[in-house]
Order: sequence, then C-alpha cells, then structure tokens
Amino acid sequence: MTEPTTDSPASPLDTLIDGYRRFREGGWKTQREKWNTLSEGQQPDVMVIACSDSRVDPSQIFDVDPGEIFVVRNVAALVPPFETTPGHHGVSAALEFAVQVLKVKEVMVMGHGLCGGCKASLTQSLHGAEPGEGGFVANWISLLDEARNDVASKMGTEGRDAERAMEQAAVRVSLDNLMTFPCVRSKVKDGSLRLRGAFFAITDGVLHVMDEETREFSPAV
Repeated sequence: MTEPTTDSPASPLDTLIDGYRRFREGGWKTQREKWNTLSEGQQPDVMVIACSDSRVDPSQIFDVDPGEIFVVRNVAALVPPFETTPGHHGVSAALEFAVQVLKVKEVMVMGHGLCGGCKASLTQSLHGAEPGEGGFVANWISLLDEARNDVASKMGTEGRDAERAMEQAAVRVSLDNLMTFPCVRSKVKDGSLRLRGAFFAITDGVLHVMDEETREFSPAV
C-alpha cells in the first residue's frame, strides 16, 4: 500500500526562495564582476515610474541588468504635484534622489493597459470608500480626477477605448506633475534632464512611446 504523502503545498515564500536559488546559481555567478561593481554604488541613467501591477515589471519589459534603471512603482504610476506639506512623500523622495543625487538623464513614466487604478478612477468605483476598504486608493487616484472628467465627457466611462484613453491620460498627468518640481523643471530647461512618456499594452506586449510635441502614443520602432 502506498503511504499517503505528508508534503504540504509550496508556499509563496517557498516559490520565492526557489527563484533566489536559481538566481544564485545563474545571474549572481555569471555576472559576479558586475555585482562587484554595483557593490561600490549605482549610476543608472534612467528613472522609470511604473505601476505596481505584477504584470508590468520594467526590468523585464526593457530587458535590463541590475543597476541600469532606478524604479519607483505605485498604483497607476502616478506622480503627485510638488508640495511641502507635512507627510510622507515617497514618490517625491525617490524623484529627488534620482534627479539630485544619481543625476539620471531621463525620467520615464510608463502606464499600462488593463490598469485597475485607472479603471477605478474612470468608473469612480471607490468613491467614498473608507481607508482600509479602498479609501487609500481612492484618495491616491483622485490625482486623476480632472483628466478623468475630460475622458468621461468625451468617451464615457465604459469600454476598452475609454479605459485606454484614461490610462494614457494618467501618464500625461504625471508628466505635468513632474514639471511642478523645481529641481526637475530647472534641469529640463537646461537640457540635462528629459521626460518621457510610455505605455505598455499587456494584451499584445507592445510598448508605445509618447510624442513629446503631440503627446500622442504610438508603437516604439
């Protein structure tokens, strides 16, 4: 008779540890010289502000090695406007560090298709929710209210076309907010920093880049 197995299913931590072991045997060993260099400091040329969505990892999309991009991720890839009110300004702190200390040459805001935060903004599905029940998200995506009203008035609040318009509008909002930071504005004006907008479509894996003059998105060539 076969004895019943007592092995329990792998936990999420077990899965992560398995991945770590593969990394130690692969990327860590094969790029040991690069890791030695990185242990002395980082010098990325680009900062990427992306969504926390698990499907849109900038390092994977852009196929970069450790140390090449400085990444900040949050719901809907948003940048709040510059402000000095008391509080914990995580995105602002990361931006300040990237621009003033690391002296990155470009800051890219990358939105994506099927973004839950942008859809919630468009439909107002979390409006009035209490903190802990969606209220934190609702407050965060209120940064998009003005852009949301514009999209809704032109395209309604349902359907993939309206959702994509909202997702791309969110990128423009963050780019506009970046220019409210004095350190960013001065560097953009003197040519030492460039702002970029991008959009990754999950359904077909195509990256779209925003034209700096028309502010429209088209597939990257």
